[in-house]
Amino acid sequence: MTGPLLEVDGLTKHYPLVAGLFKTNVPAVRALENVSFSVAAGETFCIVGESGCGKSTLARLLMRLVDPTSGRVLVEGTDIAGLKRHELRACRRRMQMVFQDPYSSLNPRLTAGQIITEPVENFERLGRKQRNELAAELLSKVGLSPEMMHRLPSEMSGGQRQRLGIARALALEPSLIIADEAVSALDVSVQAQILNLLMDLQKKMGIAYIFISHDLGVVEHIGHRVAVMYLGRIVELASCETLFAKPVHPYTEALIAAAPVPDPTRVRSEVPLEGEVPSPVNPPSGCAFHPRCPLAIDRCRVELPPLVPMSDGRVVACHVRAPSATADMPLTSLGTSPLGSVA
Repeated sequence: MTGPLLEVDGLTKHYPLVAGLFKTNVPAVRALENVSFSVAAGETFCIVGESGCGKSTLARLLMRLVDPTSGRVLVEGTDIAGLKRHELRACRRRMQMVFQDPYSSLNPRLTAGQIITEPVENFERLGRKQRNELAAELLSKVGLSPEMMHRLPSEMSGGQRQRLGIARALALEPSLIIADEAVSALDVSVQAQILNLLMDLQKKMGIAYIFISHDLGVVEHIGHRVAVMYLGRIVELASCETLFAKPVHPYTEALIAAAPVPDPTRVRSEVPLEGEVPSPVNPPSGCAFHPRCPLAIDRCRVELPPLVPMSDGRVVACHVRAPSATADMPLTSLGTSPLGSVA
């Protein structure tokens, strides 16, 4: 394969607040606005931002659990937004999801073995011996004993359930796994185990991850590139190393400054943020961040900043920090993956 595994081009999602026959001038929740990026095979692409910024909506659109208002999602060159039901079913083998809650995302009436093999049996029939062999193999891959295939989720700890969710996602041998806050419900020590497991599986199997999180410490540990979202838009996209060494967008600075640091002797420079996140039903004109931004100028209040490439490879949407735009460039090529194209 040449080119990126996943391309997102101008993805937009609006939820009308009032349903009816004629939806002219109906107010809508602008959950996502013109989001574009690409992900290479074997890469971990992280998405961060405050609650309500559109991270989970983006995950649902990438899996086509909901349809976009506009824009495209291309998986290995195929636009899944235009696929019919049977075509989408075949495409789903290449994309799987690990959910945030390891308790409610598993069927409490099925054993671990049944949970793992159920996705495969949606596509092909397995004999009893094949089911047991597959369940044992995948449980071993995620660090669980094969004997646990006969347990119910209620007989497992939170960390074991999340490992089971990962094993279920691996059952169809996907190219891409979307992890939506996959470790946020776990204890810190268990989080580290799950993160290291995901990284080991990536090295062995070449899986790409889209890792959605609000925990910047987790993102710094596992990510290759990071997209920072605010009110449904990407405001900064860079490699992990570049972003955490020197954030450019004022919102990224504030996020990193607010993250807890496990060192009581370290003095941090706080970046104060005033006010609340604006409503996605009636977002501010110009840059959506300007009502809370300490650097805002008059231009920020009237003109939406485009994503501008910078000399270090990142892209930033800020009139103050990235004032000079470069020649037109497709946004899916901005912030190029450090892994490069996969042959």
